[in-house]
Amino acid sequence: MKVLMPYIRRYRKDVYIALISVIALVFATLWQPRLLQVIMNAILKGDKDTIFQQGIILIILAIIGIIAGVVNTIYSAHVALGVATDLRSDLYDKVQSFAYADVEKFSASNLVVRMTNDINQIQQIVMATFQQVSRIPLLFVGAFILAMITMPQQWWVLIGMMIIVIAVSLYTYKKMSGYFAKTQQDIENVNTVARENLMGIRVVKSFVQEPHEIKKFSAASDSLTKVTAKIGYTFAILMPAFFLTANIAVVLAVYLVGQNITIHPTYLAAITSFISYLMQILFAVINGGFLMIAASRANISLGRIGEVMKTDPSMSYVEGNSDPVEGDIEFDHVTFTYPGDDAPTLRDVSFKVNAGEMIGIVGATGSGKTTLAQLIARLYDPDSGTIKVGGVDVRQLSEKSLRKTVAYVLQRSTLFSGTISANLRQVKEDATPIQMQWAANVAQASEFIERLPLTYDAPVEERSSNFSGGQKQRLSITRGVIAQPKILILDDATSALDAKSEKLVQEALDRDLTKTTTVVIAEKISSILRADRILVLDSGRIVGNGNHKELVAHNSVYQEIYRTQKAREGARS
Repeated sequence: MKVLMPYIRRYRKDVYIALISVIALVFATLWQPRLLQVIMNAILKGDKDTIFQQGIILIILAIIGIIAGVVNTIYSAHVALGVATDLRSDLYDKVQSFAYADVEKFSASNLVVRMTNDINQIQQIVMATFQQVSRIPLLFVGAFILAMITMPQQWWVLIGMMIIVIAVSLYTYKKMSGYFAKTQQDIENVNTVARENLMGIRVVKSFVQEPHEIKKFSAASDSLTKVTAKIGYTFAILMPAFFLTANIAVVLAVYLVGQNITIHPTYLAAITSFISYLMQILFAVINGGFLMIAASRANISLGRIGEVMKTDPSMSYVEGNSDPVEGDIEFDHVTFTYPGDDAPTLRDVSFKVNAGEMIGIVGATGSGKTTLAQLIARLYDPDSGTIKVGGVDVRQLSEKSLRKTVAYVLQRSTLFSGTISANLRQVKEDATPIQMQWAANVAQASEFIERLPLTYDAPVEERSSNFSGGQKQRLSITRGVIAQPKILILDDATSALDAKSEKLVQEALDRDLTKTTTVVIAEKISSILRADRILVLDSGRIVGNGNHKELVAHNSVYQEIYRTQKAREGARS
């Protein structure tokens, strides 16, 4: 509730109106049976004036109840919707403040479920709170008191019914809590399986894995179905049990009144009111039980959201100048281990890169190439050692300053749905058509962009499915170079390009970004032949530092990579 209360306080006026209207609704609900009793007595006595007067009051009470119910629903919905919207917005903002490692810790699909399903659970319980929570205790206490006043001899019928219904509700609440916790986990599992399948649909179809994926999804779905069915079976038994208890209580009350009707004829008028109060007590307890069950589910969701909101980002930035710094890079005895790993990925790495140089990084798979690039962009912080950009420790740079200095183009190109120009303006908000065209020329993307009917306003579909792998990579490079960063990191960013296009991109980078420090991570040595220097990584250590000719002549690791790739090229030819 500590997470929720600040959001509810933002809607004090709506909360007060919802509470006042529910009090009016409860008053109207409780007083109607009392008036019916007066009218029944007047009918037995033939008092037409009392019947007419009380009938008018009864109609007025009904109108008050209807209006109060409508007002309560409107303002309860306004509070619930406002709280859910604000909470979802703040949760999204919190996720945006996370470091890359924090997002990986929760996982993307997990965070999506928390921002959708869990928020919806909280919205429902907030709505129910201002419709039912404030209503149930008033209705329960009021109906109990008035029932006792109406027919005090039947007190034990009331107490017996309440004990049975409350006991069943508490037992069900305890059982349902475990079911709802399992439900949330199963929803996450179904979401994860579906998301992975749809994102990797090409792989699935390429390897004819549809039956396997259907089986995997069915297993996750069946688990969710089983726990949902258990919840449904429990509810299916619960409601008949409640109404059976109430009906037995009504039968007992009517039987006892019938036994004494000749001695107490006024019981004939009172029995209708007593039964009405009996049913109001029952519905108050039933609604309270359901509310407790819903609250248990919402409490789980609230805990999951609170876990995210209370998580401090593992990486923080200093406030300061937002201007970019120079493009020189220095690693000083840097060691880094991924969270959860036992062995470090990078070990005691040291090197310097002068501004404007082109540096190639090569090594076997798992040697730490991408990790090194991520440390330059400060997606992670090292365990030990110092990384400097522009002569300043990256931990002492503001986030805006670092992002303006370093542009990172990944092998797996990620474009957002919208337009090409919108994707480019993510890096440079005020990018002009001329600047877009210049960047596209550098990335060799203009040749297909300008063939599109809308050119730079052409749509980008979800996951950029309307572009090929090579086109996506060229668009990603366009986005990376448009702001002319001081440091450009290309993490195998030309792997999907043909040899001619890759060569043209490299020539354009040399020609148009002469003042930019370019860090090229590549599997193919042909991609880094033009580099001023090449760093060779092996098992997280730098085992070579020089140009291509020097490394071919003197570095055994580089020689092995070079010979292997030459052999492959010879076999293909």
